[in-house]
Amino acid sequence: MGMLGRVFMGGLGWAFAGPIGGLIGWWLGGQLSQEHAGGGFSAGTQTIKSSTSTRSGDFAIAVLVLMAKVLKADGRVVKSEIEYVKQYFLRNFDTNDAQEMMGLLKNLLEQDYYIYEVATQINRHMQMAEKLQLLHVLFGISAADGEVHAAELESLEEIAQHLKISTGDFNAIKAQFVKDTSQAYQILETEAQATDDEIKKAYRRMAARFHPDKVSHLGPEFQKMAEEKFKAINQAYQEIRTQRGI
Repeated sequence: MGMLGRVFMGGLGWAFAGPIGGLIGWWLGGQLSQEHAGGGFSAGTQTIKSSTSTRSGDFAIAVLVLMAKVLKADGRVVKSEIEYVKQYFLRNFDTNDAQEMMGLLKNLLEQDYYIYEVATQINRHMQMAEKLQLLHVLFGISAADGEVHAAELESLEEIAQHLKISTGDFNAIKAQFVKDTSQAYQILETEAQATDDEIKKAYRRMAARFHPDKVSHLGPEFQKMAEEKFKAINQAYQEIRTQRGI
């Protein structure tokens, strides 16, 4: 194993404890040397301390742990799915980070674990804005092959339930990736029967909830993905405004 990539060097805190820490122990053992003083881990000149707040490394590992469960949702993982995920990482991260993330993901695919145990740890440490961004990234990876398959969608629904994400928030994110005639309204968590004033209020509420600044601490790569969701909210609002002549 080489040095930790930038995404993970951004910080590992709570992810190396609990059930997630148990899943990635082999990886941590290969990447990090435990220090005798301070109770931290060292990667080169970087010391990684335990933390209750979510850092970019914690978020990246949470994505990979949950993504492995989504990929195995239909009981098998085909080579084409792995290739789509690899290309997704290469589009959003530099080459070294993408390769490191794929290495961890492939090992996680060989392990069995309960999603509720992982979700319990995530719920203890992630704020709702972070969990919503986590679900958004999972949807993005699932849709990397051009479609979110039924088994993947079912798995994503289960993950959202365990992460205590509301049905409305889930559908708002889902609507960006699973197209239907009510997509714009679902993205704004409202209905076609809503009044113009209700549409405007829904837009302001969603724009505040999903503003990229709320996850800026997760690093530029994940913030870029948050900006995609924010852009979708604005596009949905503009589409409805055009339809209604608001």
